[in-house]
Amino acid sequence: MHVTPRRRGARASIASVITIIVLWTLLWGDPSVGNLLGGALIAAAVLFALPMTRIRFSGTLRPWPALQLIARFHVDLVLASWHVSVLAFRWRHTPKGAIIGVKLRCANDLVLTSVAQICALVPGTLVVDAHRLTGTLYLHVLDLAGSGGAEKVRADTLELEGRVLRAIGSRADLERAGLVGESR
Repeated sequence: MHVTPRRRGARASIASVITIIVLWTLLWGDPSVGNLLGGALIAAAVLFALPMTRIRFSGTLRPWPALQLIARFHVDLVLASWHVSVLAFRWRHTPKGAIIGVKLRCANDLVLTSVAQICALVPGTLVVDAHRLTGTLYLHVLDLAGSGGAEKVRADTLELEGRVLRAIGSRADLERAGLVGESR
């Protein structure tokens, strides 16, 4: 069965409306008719008054690498939170921060955004800028010495990009990044 782009867009919009209604109802904690209608109004306002640019997804969702990505994110989150809390309680120590540019191997919008969001969610790292055309992320690192230096931060970010590509990248993206023959 061939689905036209217009039908695919309508299906995505309907799925988005249903998702927003469900989330709205869960936030209120009461599946009343008023909350369902309120959720529908919010969904209509968000999706039709403020349309988002569509991102083409040409990859494949791979469940096992996606689970590994999520698990490693949680480990990184706990470790970085511990590191930042230790820094907060060290008296007379001023961490030396730095802004580091990391050129990603895949300039795909979805991969760039995913890597940037995961980096931004981990304490101690902040995305200062993302250059879409070159696929470069500029990261502010709170404690450069505690993070292992600039090259370690770059290597860790490229490793994160590899995990994202293994989870959602296309075969062509994996080949461009040199990740096809790896066993991880």
